[in-house]
Amino acid sequence: MRRPSITQRDSRRLDVKMTPMIDVVFLLLIFFVCTASFQTPEETLQTNLSLSGTTPADVKLDPQLEDLEEIVVRLSRDGGRMRWEINERTYRSLDEVRGLLTALVRIQVNLPVILDVEGDVPLGRVITLYDLCRQLGFERVEFAASADVS
Repeated sequence: MRRPSITQRDSRRLDVKMTPMIDVVFLLLIFFVCTASFQTPEETLQTNLSLSGTTPADVKLDPQLEDLEEIVVRLSRDGGRMRWEINERTYRSLDEVRGLLTALVRIQVNLPVILDVEGDVPLGRVITLYDLCRQLGFERVEFAASADVS
């Protein structure tokens, strides 16, 4: 009876089947490609800031607005038009909102601005409003969330 040599035994141990490993890697690749999301992250979206000072400097404030604890800005769509509300007062345009927020930031910079945005409002409008608040100098800009968990 002949004994196998040591070199033959070692060559069999090092023999690795590559086909199953390539199949597994290919399946993992397909899985990760199919589950990846190809959406643009929000921090890379372009925003348009109007840096020219188009806001009126002499905006009169109500006495009720001077003693605020927070500013709630509601943004919704009324038909095809945008509708802005600041603390339950309706404004017709973004320029009016800009004027009022400019006057409010002069009173108190650290007031929290809460953006309450309805679901059908385009994301570009939300980013424009957020950028406006940050551009004016508000330190705390937050988004409202519903308490309903369905």
